[in-house]
Order: sequence, then structure tokens, then C-alpha cells
Amino acid sequence: MNAIVMMLLGLGAMFLGYVFYSKFIAEKIFKLDPNFKTPAHELEDGVDFVPTNKYVLWGHHFTSVAGAAPIIGPAIAVIWGWVPAFLWVVFGTIFFAGVHDAGAIWASSRNKAKSIGNLTGDVVGKRSQTLFMIVIFLVLLMVNAVFATAISGLLIKFSSSVVPVWGAIFVALIIGQIIFRKWMGLGAISVIGVVALYILIFVGPSVPLALPETFMGVSDNAQWVLILFGYAAIASLLPVWMLLQPRDYINGLQLFIGLILLYGATLLLGPEISAPAFNTNTPEGTPSMLPLLFVTIACGAISGFHGLVASGTTSKQLDKETDARFVGYFGAIGEGSLSLATIIAATAGFATLADWEAVYSSFGQGGVAAFVEGGANIISQGLGLEANIAETLLTVMAVLFAGTTMDTGLRLQRYIFQEWGGLYNIRWMQKALPATLLAVGSCLILAFGAGGADGSGGLLIWPLFGTTNQLLAGLTLLVITVMLVRLGRPMYYTLLPLIFLLIMTVFALIVQLKGFYDKGDWFLLTLDLVVLVAAIWIALEASASLSKIKKEQKAEKQNG
Repeated sequence: MNAIVMMLLGLGAMFLGYVFYSKFIAEKIFKLDPNFKTPAHELEDGVDFVPTNKYVLWGHHFTSVAGAAPIIGPAIAVIWGWVPAFLWVVFGTIFFAGVHDAGAIWASSRNKAKSIGNLTGDVVGKRSQTLFMIVIFLVLLMVNAVFATAISGLLIKFSSSVVPVWGAIFVALIIGQIIFRKWMGLGAISVIGVVALYILIFVGPSVPLALPETFMGVSDNAQWVLILFGYAAIASLLPVWMLLQPRDYINGLQLFIGLILLYGATLLLGPEISAPAFNTNTPEGTPSMLPLLFVTIACGAISGFHGLVASGTTSKQLDKETDARFVGYFGAIGEGSLSLATIIAATAGFATLADWEAVYSSFGQGGVAAFVEGGANIISQGLGLEANIAETLLTVMAVLFAGTTMDTGLRLQRYIFQEWGGLYNIRWMQKALPATLLAVGSCLILAFGAGGADGSGGLLIWPLFGTTNQLLAGLTLLVITVMLVRLGRPMYYTLLPLIFLLIMTVFALIVQLKGFYDKGDWFLLTLDLVVLVAAIWIALEASASLSKIKKEQKAEKQNG
């Protein structure tokens, strides 16, 4: 089939989902109120609580949740065929991710911008809160440690991306000052920021930069990991308007331009999809598509990490409650569009089936490299750009998103330590600097303690990221569902995705459990059991909470 058909069907469905379904959810289910005083106004402090233009906030939210995961997941999952990946991305975005993301912003903003973990104690119960905080910490640990490794690998492999990646930080710092001090309109700022970023992208191949392979006994990969965590620690302590917001906003615009280029090249070139629709010749060792498809593609269909961002930073910057529809649901549409582009690049970016099979020779292959290679082929052939420019453009896109996710992820991990400090009355832990040092320290312990001298320890527990992340999404949907039931509103629009995710997560954990046992990987087997118990516990807590509320409401009606 021609890739143009896939593109039009996917984008068309997601567009209709935003126009009609998101409007229904916003107006009839969440009942977003433009007159509600959001925490950004009620608790404004100029650091974390900052009322923000919805387009700028959308840029922050979207690029924070996008990261490298919506590229990695779909680019691996197409090994089962492009049709299953395509269907899960499109329908998952419309009926799962959009509702989940907008709902998390709404739930948090209605409760003084509490994080979804903290909110669980108020809405569901203290036992669920304890469990939630552990799961959240595990997800953030995985995301931060693994993305540091992924970024360092890309910076080493594609040295032409180093100048634009780090140059983008200085552009963002300047843009942040201009926006905050209102020296210029948002339109002019957007043009200046994007032009500066693309100048850096075109300059990058002319001045490739690389760290020494070893420096004082430290490998180049480990050097980049240390530099990245040093940067992320500083970024997490700065006021959000200074770096986080402008960097995410410019990156969001850059992504859409990148997507326009990739989709435009697809439209002009009209490449045929070389990968099979349903792959009946998967390499030996490839696990079953059901249920692993639904945890391999997390970001890009639905992801628990989105709930952390939505309730951790986004809700603190929401100017009007009605902005949650655009920021949350349309943010999910943006990520779904990136995942769809990834599927096209990873299936239509190779000349023949043999070329495609050479890349997908075993399960876990593909990933960012398949996206960059396949996407660069489509762009260079469709638009006539030089191959190295197209490659740099897509690499910078992937690295910048992974970087913004690290920025936000470390800030969220700092919030977790601060919340623990408040929960257990540890005063020094409630301060930003000690909490940040604890967040960075825990990531470095995993990166270097488990991974050795190269700092790639995050990869050790990455196989459990998908299941843990989807469990987190289920927890977020549980909180939203309980809130809706208490308000007497329809719950099935969040309950059905919740049930589906719990079934697939438990199923996937059991499948992975057997795989870890067969390999003798006792560490991951133990961690898998912990997450499996958590998933079952959540299901029981959900059932008990909803049943209790229903009984209370029934009793009130009878007494009334």
C-alpha cells in the first residue's frame, strides 16, 4: 500500500477526534469552566505557578511528554506489521491518550495543582497513594536514566547534531526573556526562534563536534551522561519561564515543521510501504504481539508519564481551565502524529522488503535509528534535501525531545522527593536543592551502579518501562474515574480505557515474567513481580472505591 493512504487516514481520524470527541469530553464530561480560578493564578509564585499563554503551555506540555518514546515504541512495534501499530496509535490517541491527558490536567487543577500521586491519597485512599508514589518513582527513574543514555548515543553517532542541540538551549534562554518581559509579540518570537534553530541545524554538519573517546578514564558515553544530568539539574531549578517553557515551545514548533517536511515529502514522493501489513515471518525470539503491542507502544497511544507532566508542571501553568482541552488533548494528537510519522518512516523509508528485514533482524531492533534512516530517505528523495541535512534534522528532533523530557522528568522527580519530605515531615527534603540532588543521585546510581563505567544502567530495567508506564496510566484514569463518579457524571469514557489497560498490563507482566524466568534474570523477575502485585492491587482498589461511592450515592438517594 502507498504511504499516502496511511498518512491521510491517520491524520484525518485524529483531526476528527479533536474536533468532535475532545469537545464532547471537555463540555459534557469534564465540564471545563472558563471562569474557574486555576492554581496558576491562585498560587502564582513566578517559579512553578505561572499563568501561561495556552500556545506556549501546549509547547511545554507536548514536547515534555513526547520525548524519544513515541519514536522508539512504534519503530520497534512495526516488527509485528504496520497495521496493528497504526490502529493502536490512531485509536489509542483519540479514545485513550487525549482523554487521559486532558483529564489529568483537569483533575489536578481542581485540586490546587496536586500531582496525580499526591491526589490519589485524597481521591482513592492512602494505600493507593503509597503504591502510586513507588510506581511514579520507578517510571521517572527509568525515563531519566534511559533518555540520558539514548541522547548520549545519538550525540556520539551523529556528531553533526551537537551544535544545534546545545545551541537550542541558548536560543531558548533568550526567547524566555523576551516572552516573560513582553518585549515582542508571540508570532515574531516564534519566527525568530524557529529560524535560529534551523540555522543551527544547517550549520551542524559543517562543524561536527565529538568528545574524546576517553577522558581521565571516562568513556565519551559516560561523559555525555554526566553533562546531561548536570544540565538537567540546573534546568529543573530554574523558573519555568526562563528555560523550560521557551525551550519546549520552540521545540514544539520545530517538531511540527519537521512533521510537515516528513509528511510533505511523503505526499510528493508517494513511497510504497515495504514492510508487511501483518508480519508472519517475525525473527526468532520475537514475543507475542498480544499483549506486548500495547506496552511496546506506550507514548503515542497512551502513557502514564503524560499524567505526571499534566499534573506535575502543566496544571501549575494553566491560565484558563478550558485551555486543558487544547493543551492536553491536542498535545496527545501531536504525539500521535509523531508516532504515525515514525511508522511511515520505519515502514516506507526502505526501498525493499529485504532492506527492511535487514534492519528488523531481531526483536528490539529499529528504534530511533530506523526512524532517522527511513525518514531521511523519504525527505531527501521527496524534497531534494541533502541526505546528511535530512539526517541531522531528524536526529536533532529526536534528541531535543528526549532532552526536554529529561528536563521535565528531573523536575518531577524533585517534586516527588519534596512530596515525600512533606508526607514524612522531613524538612530538608522539602527544599528544592536537596530534592534535586537526591533526584540526580538516584539516577546516577542506576546509570553507573547498574551499568558500569559507561553510564548505561538505565537500560537494565528498560524492558519493564512499557508495563510500568501503562500501569501508571491506569492509576491516573482511576483517579479521574473516581472524581467523575463522585460528581455524578458519566464514567465509562475513562473506566473502559482503565479496564483495557489493566488487563493488557497484567497479561504483559505475566508474559514477561516467564521470559525473565527462562533467561534467569532474577533482578527483572523480582521487579516484574512487584509491578504485577501493584497492578492487581490497583484493580482491587479501583473496584472497592467505585463500589463504595456507588453505595453511598444510592443511600443518599433513598434517604433523600
